[in-house]
Amino acid sequence: MIDIAILRENPEAVKENMKKKFQHDRLHLVDEAYALDKEYRETLTKASELRAMRNKLSKEIGQFMREGKKDEAENNKKKVGEMAETLKQLEAKEIELEPKLKQVMMKIPNFIDDSVPVGKDDSENVEIQKYGEPIVPNYEIPYHADIITKLSGLDKDASGRTSGNGFYYLMGDIARLSSAMLSYARDFMIDKGFTYCIPPFMIRSDVVTGVMSFEEMDAMMYKIEGEDLYLIGTSEHSMIGKFKDQIVKEDELPITLTSYSPCFRKEVGAHGIEERGIYRVHQFEKQEMVVLCKPEEAMEWYDKMWSYTVELFRNLDIPVRTLECCSGDLADLKVKSCDVEAWSPRQQKYFEVGSCSTLGDAQARRLGIRTKGDKGTYYVATLNNTVLASTRAMIAFIENNYNEDGSINIPEVLRPYMGGKSVIK
Repeated sequence: MIDIAILRENPEAVKENMKKKFQHDRLHLVDEAYALDKEYRETLTKASELRAMRNKLSKEIGQFMREGKKDEAENNKKKVGEMAETLKQLEAKEIELEPKLKQVMMKIPNFIDDSVPVGKDDSENVEIQKYGEPIVPNYEIPYHADIITKLSGLDKDASGRTSGNGFYYLMGDIARLSSAMLSYARDFMIDKGFTYCIPPFMIRSDVVTGVMSFEEMDAMMYKIEGEDLYLIGTSEHSMIGKFKDQIVKEDELPITLTSYSPCFRKEVGAHGIEERGIYRVHQFEKQEMVVLCKPEEAMEWYDKMWSYTVELFRNLDIPVRTLECCSGDLADLKVKSCDVEAWSPRQQKYFEVGSCSTLGDAQARRLGIRTKGDKGTYYVATLNNTVLASTRAMIAFIENNYNEDGSINIPEVLRPYMGGKSVIK
């Protein structure tokens, strides 16, 4: 959510930002917010002036009574009574206008950074840099589900019976490998100075609407029937929500956290749920990183965060590249975002395994997360980044460490978490 002062002073700048995101059909929201804000402030001013006048007349009543001026006192009482009804109407209007204005403001996208390339959708994202040599071996690499099924590591038939499409059982060394990668990702981030956290896996609706747009919420979140609770789609939701309505001490910034959680996603959209494999599923596990910092430090942390993911995947012998998200591919709250994509030797192309985003003060403004320093009280900046998402990281790992005989090499960094094993056969 942007600062409404910007919309008041320069509504055209807000519209230009929306045009860069190709949201021409939503430009009317700016005019709606402008009109609602004007009406709301006029109502507040009238109510404030009326209260001041009422207080003045009320004080005069006592003075008139002491001076024996009963007629004047009665006249003031009549005026105060008339004001009470008008004030009641104005206060009712305040209560009506405030949530309307907030709801419209929450649909207006955040300002994107000047460095973000303008493009309509993810097909216009821009490659930044490759890390590691994308190798295609001289032998065939089967589909990932076939590889791990041969290793007795995947059972989709059973999960279909228990849970339906979009779920899976991981078994044996493959299940252990999944846990090993997550454990390594946890320790990797702790070594980078981040504080490890396991958050709640369910959050209330006021936290959900604080961390994401309504469109994202509808497409991703599972709601618990009969309760004001949602299953988290990523631990970022809980981690940012941890600071809701808090004033953080400025000398405690930056706050750097790395969190583990299962993630639950509806995955609504044309791409659909993968029937055989584990690329797009309803449930997976994830190690995340979250930073709260001063706004002027956000871009420095943004560059650090995506570089940590690149380093981790290279330690797993997985070639990756970074991809700058264009304006049309940015979610409404994001200022700037890049994807980390892993090399698929089977498909001979890269695919997304993580995403890093800086959101400015949009989430903090929605959730009331502020800090107080020498320059007064202000909203913090928030950032998030995927360290490792279990299923997609598993696919990238298996394909890039697959041998012709069907075995999978275990790089040195994972061996302590795999009981010393150097290969899965």
